[in-house]
Amino acid sequence: MAPTDKKWKMKPDSGKALMLAQREIAVFVCDAVNLEGITMTLPEVQTLLDGITVGGHKVNDQQITINQGKAWDHLFSSIKQNSFILNAEYACKLHSIAAKEETLEWGVFRSGGVNIGGTEYAPPDCKRLPELFKEMASSAQLIDDIYDRAIFVFLEMSKNQFFYDVNKRMGRFMMNAILLDEGYPAINLPAKRQLEFNQLMLEFYNTEDMKPMNNFMRSCLDHKIIKIMLEDRPHTLKM
Repeated sequence: MAPTDKKWKMKPDSGKALMLAQREIAVFVCDAVNLEGITMTLPEVQTLLDGITVGGHKVNDQQITINQGKAWDHLFSSIKQNSFILNAEYACKLHSIAAKEETLEWGVFRSGGVNIGGTEYAPPDCKRLPELFKEMASSAQLIDDIYDRAIFVFLEMSKNQFFYDVNKRMGRFMMNAILLDEGYPAINLPAKRQLEFNQLMLEFYNTEDMKPMNNFMRSCLDHKIIKIMLEDRPHTLKM
């Protein structure tokens, strides 16, 4: 049975959902890099994604920004070509684009331990990561509500820390790939809600209770987007 949206009662519409996400790519990238402490304005991000450098920023910060745009392009291409799969291979390929030259290793699961600042929670041993990814993907398929399913994957990827870095961003990429692949609109995390996000993530690491973060991520879905998704398409005139 195909997943459904039980809260907003949106009907899946791949064309519309993808179109809406593509129009917001600069916003998605701008918020993502600002959440990482890279202070880029929306016009600066738009300029970078258009292939033009901007002054006043470190080269590395500009490259991270460009990498996020390239990762979105890869994700969009996967959706259009029906080649997205929730598996380790796809996640590593996307990480090789999004995290290139930003972290200790990119495009592979971490080969050592990591810690998460501000919490006593310890991510699992690196040897368990392939098994844990398979378990996550299998468990996700059992979740009927598409937003519950996608947010579950985001939180599991954040908790397990499959990579040395860029884990929360990767979790959001995979979350949105799941949504778009099923014809539902992507969720953007606004940088202005960073404090609330960080607080709730720390609570999640400590308690593993997904409900507060699920509610928070759902609240980030723009109501204007929901309204557009709920609109009926005009009937095509027959000649």
